[in-house]
Parts: sequence; C-alpha cells; structure tokens
Amino acid sequence: MDVTVRIESVRAVPTVSGFFFDDQRAIKAGAEQEGFDYRGDPVTPGFRRIREAGEALSVELELSSGEIATGDCCAVQYSGAGGRDPLFRAREYRSVVEGPVAENLRGRDATAFLTNAKLVEAMTPGEGGDRLHTAIRYGVSQALLDAAATSQRTTMADVLADAYDVEPATEPIPVFGQSGDDRRVNAEKMLLKGVPVLPHGLFNSVEKVGESGERLRDYLGWLSERATRLDGYEPRFHVDVYGILGEVFGPPYDRAEVVDYFADLRAAAAPYPLQVEGPMDEGSRETQIRAMAELRDGLADGGVAVDVVADEWCNTFDDVQAFVDAGAADVVQVKTPDLGGIHRSAEAVLTCRGTDTRAYLGGTCNETDVSARTCAHVALATRAAQVLAKPGMGFDEGFMLVTNEMRRTVARRKRTVGEREVPADD
Repeated sequence: MDVTVRIESVRAVPTVSGFFFDDQRAIKAGAEQEGFDYRGDPVTPGFRRIREAGEALSVELELSSGEIATGDCCAVQYSGAGGRDPLFRAREYRSVVEGPVAENLRGRDATAFLTNAKLVEAMTPGEGGDRLHTAIRYGVSQALLDAAATSQRTTMADVLADAYDVEPATEPIPVFGQSGDDRRVNAEKMLLKGVPVLPHGLFNSVEKVGESGERLRDYLGWLSERATRLDGYEPRFHVDVYGILGEVFGPPYDRAEVVDYFADLRAAAAPYPLQVEGPMDEGSRETQIRAMAELRDGLADGGVAVDVVADEWCNTFDDVQAFVDAGAADVVQVKTPDLGGIHRSAEAVLTCRGTDTRAYLGGTCNETDVSARTCAHVALATRAAQVLAKPGMGFDEGFMLVTNEMRRTVARRKRTVGEREVPADD
C-alpha cells in the first residue's frame, strides 16, 4: 500500500500584496509625489501608472492527506528595474500555475521538496523557452516547502536544513525594520521595540538624501541621538539609498570627497555600526561590481568603518556569487522574490559562508504574510546575518509576522530536539 503523501491538485487565487509596485526609473527621473501617489507618466515597460496597487497569486497544493499547502507568488516593489523581471500581473499568470505547473506537479511525492522545487525552477513553458517569471517560481516553491513540512510533521526550517545538511539557528535571526517614507515616526517605533537593525529609511531621491547628502547625514545624527536615550540598546543602523549617492557624487568612488562623506555618515551614526545599501546604480552587474569594490577599497584605505550592501544588480544566485567572489560588498541582500525558487535564496545565503561577505535575507515590502513567514524559516535554516521585516511599510505588522514566526519555530524545535545537543549560533 502506497502511504506516500502526494500532490493531488494545484490551484491559484489572485490576491493582494502588502504594498505597491513603483516605477523606480520614473521616480529617479524626478516624478513629483502628490500625496501618496506620484504625478506623471510611467517609464518602465508594463506600468500603467507610476504607483500601482501590488498584486499576488496564492498557490494552493491539495495533498493526498487532505491537507493544503500554501505559497504566494509576489514580486518586488521596483519590478522591471535593475535587471529584474517585469511587472507581475496575477491574473495573467494564473493559467500558467494551473496549467503547465500543475501538470508537472500532480502525483509527485510531497516530501521531496528540493527535487520538486528544482523541477519548477527549470521549467520553460513558453514558446521561446523562457523560464517561469521569478514570482511564480517563488510562490510555487513556498507551497512545495510547506507541503514537505506538513507531510513530514516538521518545520519548514528543518526541511531546508536537512536538504542542505546544515544546522538551523537556535535563536531568532536579527530582524531589520523598514520605515517607508515615515522615516522618523517609524524609527521611533523601532527604537521602542528594540529592533536589532534599523531603519532602512527609503532614501530614493536626491531630494530625500540632500543635494550634497546632508539630509541623510542629519537623519543619522538624529537617529543616533534618539537611540542613545535607551539604556542597554545596541542596534545596527542600515540605510538604503537606491543608488542616489552615485548621482550626488559620481565616480570614481574611492576619491577623497566620497570617502570623507562616508566618514561624516560614520560620525553621525556613532557609536552604532552603519551599513549603506545600494550606494550607486551603475547600469549593469559588471560596472556595479567595479564601483562597489572601488568604494569598499576607498573606505578601507581611509579607515572608514561603514559597510556597503549590494542590492541593485544583485538579483539572482549568480549575481550574489559574483558580488561575493569579487569582494564587492560587506553584505549582500538576498532579494528573495528575485531569486525565483525559495531554495535559491537559501543557497545564496549559504554561499556566503566562509567568506568576508555577510548575507542579509531581504525581499520587499510588496510581499505577503505567507511569503514573509516562509522567509523566516529560510533565515533560521541558513543562519542569515539579518532578515527583513515584511511586508508593508508600516513596520509594526511585518516586524510582528517575521519575529513571531521565528520565535514559534525556535520554541517548537527546542521541544522537538529535546536534550540533543545542537551547535551554538555563530
């Protein structure tokens, strides 16, 4: 008698994501913000307006056990920019999930996560041999991971850890809060809640950074002053500038003017460690790697202790590997929806082990509760350096989702493992 739990059917339901799709190129080109919206015409192909409501596609796998496994197909806020896949329209891709994807998954062993995920990752259902949109690979693989964990009565973190022969973290991974444009009020919330890494800041225009970078410097000074009011709190500061510093200063990035500016940022943030994400956007992976390495070398030569974080043009597993191999970043963001299958995010984090580069398991505010919880398991399984609080830009909800999922999972694993010794966290 076959007692193997199998995938019996695949369904897809158009749903909503936690934020919006934004045309990054139009915003960088100076689109005027009008309230919460933007005025002007979109620039990036696929956009109907500069800011559009985010979409998701929930994938449900019905198992022979009668249980349902779930994953959410979703894409990043700045879709179609920096080498990423185009805008994701949920209703347009529903037929792909319920058609060729379902045909390939029906009848398969639900416990065989990695085999099933690799099958979906390699699919080329289009006439031109194109791979599935990254959002589809992302969501379907989440459902496959949930199916494997449900079938084996274990956690998704354990399924991943077993697949890659690693030991999961025994404590929650540091959470990185993102503030959105309400960067002061939400930072205050993060400070009160003791968030380990903060505040992101959303410095995505010259106006927000300042013509000479002065607004970013002043903001870090304000944040440091507020943080020092809290006894025993030792956060790490992490701001995302979306390539804008490259527009403010321009190459070469190891010259005295640039290094001195980063020294000013370091002084403003003191005494807290500082990470600057996406300092420039040079238009291709190769030029971005050269520019990032140039900046990193300049900061090292100048004795400026600011870590640079790769984001733009660091989308796929191969991109992550290229940045790590080139020593072009202190931290790489593993932008989970852009890597496709959730297992590729795990592999990207693990490829940083034994190197000078730390892995930040990120993603986007435009994800869902399901994808956020799944990523919490990836962070635990791979022992990422930090994990993004998501979805949304209101901070509280995303922080709650990711933090609570990790705490529940760690507690469950401790009960299950019992007295068995496990290695201490790195």
